[in-house]
Amino acid sequence: MNIVFMGTPDFAVPTLEKLYKSGHNILAVFTQPDKPVGRKQVLTPPDVKVCAEKYEIPVFQPATLRNENSYKEIKTINPDIIVVVAYGKILPKEILDIPRYGCINVHGSLLPKYRGASPIQSAVLNGDKISGVTTMYMGVGLDTGDILLQRETEIGENETSSELFDRLAVMGADLLIDTLSALETGIIKPKKQDDSLATYTSKITKEQCPIDWTKPNTEVHNKVRGLQTWPVAVSKINGKNIKIHSTLLCDKEGEAGKIICTDPLTVACGSGSVVINELQLNGKKRMDSRSFLLGHSLNIGDKFI
Repeated sequence: MNIVFMGTPDFAVPTLEKLYKSGHNILAVFTQPDKPVGRKQVLTPPDVKVCAEKYEIPVFQPATLRNENSYKEIKTINPDIIVVVAYGKILPKEILDIPRYGCINVHGSLLPKYRGASPIQSAVLNGDKISGVTTMYMGVGLDTGDILLQRETEIGENETSSELFDRLAVMGADLLIDTLSALETGIIKPKKQDDSLATYTSKITKEQCPIDWTKPNTEVHNKVRGLQTWPVAVSKINGKNIKIHSTLLCDKEGEAGKIICTDPLTVACGSGSVVINELQLNGKKRMDSRSFLLGHSLNIGDKFI
């Protein structure tokens, strides 16, 4: 197929690479403009742009698709299909109508659950046992199009959202290739989403980071997993801000927020407790709890707030 690919972050890269290596003709890649990154605000290209340039695929970086220039560019390219993976921009109807096979989106959830911006993090934050990927036709609504194919996977008890993100990125790439093959042979039957079962997610923000130690240990553990590797769960102890990167569930009980053991470092929750495996003092490097305790005094009875 002749394809226009639209995507921006690293989640989209495995799909772009799989498309290229599968022999499909990628006519162009559309991605978001380069953005300043880090304290020095270095202008940095999106991961998809870097990948496209490696394969010498033409790259377009319009600030918006809602103008005549973008429409004319895509109309002139005349793709059979537009593939969209985490592009980060809404496609207007006139662009959706250009390709004869339509526009296909790869989404990191089992739709209609978790439409929107943070489906993978939300699955982990909510303690889901199952996640997956969906390919669907794109419409004017937010992740409301007809479902083409789905594939599910179990979420590990200690799996972080970043680990699940990496797995679903690869699963999504494989599922898209299967979807394109099914579309070409005409064997696929689109399925309408049940809107009554739809749930929506919003962007993850730093306001979600503070840990409420009065919650059950499962909720605390899910927050640590779900906010890894950004923006990372945080708490404060002895006046110091601490990022908490990794925990394990424990059934020991105690007063919520208090350290009840230092080997391993264990903190009580509203019910049960968690073992802190990795943590980080603001401005310092991330380290395992045993190494952390060699240089920082934390004692039984000290309380995280």
